Amino acid sequence: MSTIDAIDRKSSEPAGRHALPDPGAPVPKLALPTVGIYVVALTAFVVSTVGYIQGWLPAWVTIPVNAAVTFVMFTVLHDTIHAAVSTAKWVNGLFGRLAMLLVVPIISFPTYRFIHIEHHRHSNDDANDPDAWASHSRWWQMPLRWPVPEVLYGGFILRKLRSRPTAEVAETLLLLTLSVAGLIVAIVTGNIWTLAVVFLIPQRIGLIVLVWWFDWLPHHGLADTQRSDRYRATRARVGMEWLFTPLMLSQNYHLVHHLHPSVPFYRYVKTWRRNEEAYLERNPAINTVFGQELNPDEFREWKELNRKLGRVLPVRMPVRSSASHPEFRRIPVAAVDPITADSTLVTFAVPEDLSDEFRFEPGQHVSVRTNLGGEGVRRNYSICAPATRAQLRIAVKHIPGGAFSSFVAKELKAGDVLELMTPTGSFGTPLHPLAQKHYVGLAAGSGITPVLSILETVMEIETESRFTLVYGNHTRESTMFRHDLDRLESRYADRLEILHVLSSDPLHTPELCGRIDPDRLERWLATSLRPETVDEWFLCGPLPLTAAARETLIDHGVDAERIHLELFTGYAKAEAPKRGYQPATVTFALSGQQETFDLVPGDSILEGALQVRSDAPYSCMGGACGTCRAKLLEGTVEMDQNFALGRDDLDAGYILTCQSHPTSPTVSVDYDA
Repeated sequence: MSTIDAIDRKSSEPAGRHALPDPGAPVPKLALPTVGIYVVALTAFVVSTVGYIQGWLPAWVTIPVNAAVTFVMFTVLHDTIHAAVSTAKWVNGLFGRLAMLLVVPIISFPTYRFIHIEHHRHSNDDANDPDAWASHSRWWQMPLRWPVPEVLYGGFILRKLRSRPTAEVAETLLLLTLSVAGLIVAIVTGNIWTLAVVFLIPQRIGLIVLVWWFDWLPHHGLADTQRSDRYRATRARVGMEWLFTPLMLSQNYHLVHHLHPSVPFYRYVKTWRRNEEAYLERNPAINTVFGQELNPDEFREWKELNRKLGRVLPVRMPVRSSASHPEFRRIPVAAVDPITADSTLVTFAVPEDLSDEFRFEPGQHVSVRTNLGGEGVRRNYSICAPATRAQLRIAVKHIPGGAFSSFVAKELKAGDVLELMTPTGSFGTPLHPLAQKHYVGLAAGSGITPVLSILETVMEIETESRFTLVYGNHTRESTMFRHDLDRLESRYADRLEILHVLSSDPLHTPELCGRIDPDRLERWLATSLRPETVDEWFLCGPLPLTAAARETLIDHGVDAERIHLELFTGYAKAEAPKRGYQPATVTFALSGQQETFDLVPGDSILEGALQVRSDAPYSCMGGACGTCRAKLLEGTVEMDQNFALGRDDLDAGYILTCQSHPTSPTVSVDYDA
């Protein structure tokens, strides 16, 4: 390329963007670290093999050592394929052939080089990528495929055989013949077990790890191909480089290899750091070592977090369900365990293909539906697990005569299937790993369930925040999650304080005997829980408690936006004169479909929607849960009551359809928004 061409190319770069990244260093005359790995690995193989044959090393030592040799030798082979070991072609060819003998000896080095280069050209293109089977297979096929890559490559080789050079084909046939002959000789001479211990078994183990680390980890779940977007055809896996870079032989930065194949493996991290901002401008695929996907802005924030805190964080920020609107799915029960004499913990086994839909933020809830005796039963329960874990569980308080709670206590068992609605609700608050806040939870009885999720998630994510929980119950024995709370308080003793208020235990601490009433709260607000020292409040429990607590906090100057209220049922609607609602035409979008109906004056939008679509989402019908939330696109409405939507939701145009009555001739809402 001429100097003028180079200038033109540079000037064509968008303003503010870095030039296309380059590796920053030429191929070395001889990559000493790669050669050193070969020498050490070969020495280990010889010592391990001789030691087993002569009887001074047991099989359980030889097998893992030789498996590690197979894994390490692939790095030598890998670099020789891309001429990254030396500027001399013959050196790459020599080391490539020598390394190939300890990886997959039935395929020649030139043939495997061709296969691997095709992988680079067509990464993630299932029709043309010879490695697609390793990262794009169904999960149950992988254990069957990963141990036998040469079998999977066989079909590709046969399809391309006629187009390959005669010398390459002859070399592969020679190696295949020698390998088969050696296997036959070992069988005939009775040495097959020795061959298995020193090579066959270790090689399979090494290949499984190789396919996992060199193919699946960098490429799985990525839709882009090398040709559609080479910055997203494979990923960088950032964090804990001190451990994972040597452990994975730098393949945690596999993206660098695909962008700059001639860079030796030991320069991947250096190349990434040299070109980092230029890569980020092109939106590369990035994951942390813990599996969290990061966009460029999130990566920059992640780096800043680790710089300030001095360690790699598994920053798994809670995310909402990927479902466009709440809908029911059939979910099996994993476990049913008693918590107290009158409450039961139900853990669900959410299938992998539904895991994104059932992701949840702390404080959210699910609706449960089942058919009892021919009559459908539907109940709403808060999720009581931290949002940082892939576990969904609810706690069911037994209510005398309650249909569903009695069923859970007496009949429900692991393996049963219930209908679960995808998580909804906005009781929680946005969290940030660098936040330094003081949260207070006021809960009573089963009101602990959403507060427990928030508490534990805060403790894990916001390592500088504090949490004070005031929890009311009758006795210590009736306290739900008592052991979990004790464990959490012991683990986070410097940041978590739990005050157990017991109404029926005369031996309990006098200051904490009784109920959480306004007088007691007044005393705390004047001492240990002064409003100016608390950032956010979470209230959940019986209606009289939460209503009185909210009013007391507001009387003490606490901003209503800092008070999060969770009601299992809404306030009873006070008797009031009939408002003069007029007929209205309502259009709503749900699951990508639009429906229009004429609403009877006085009915809520949800009541009308249910006449048209029985799957319109709802739960409490009292304005407390937020399940029926929809975005108002056109017209105006008036809500009877609202205990689920915050100011941000209201400003964004969201309404509770179970409480909303049109005040304009036409109204349009979107449940999918």
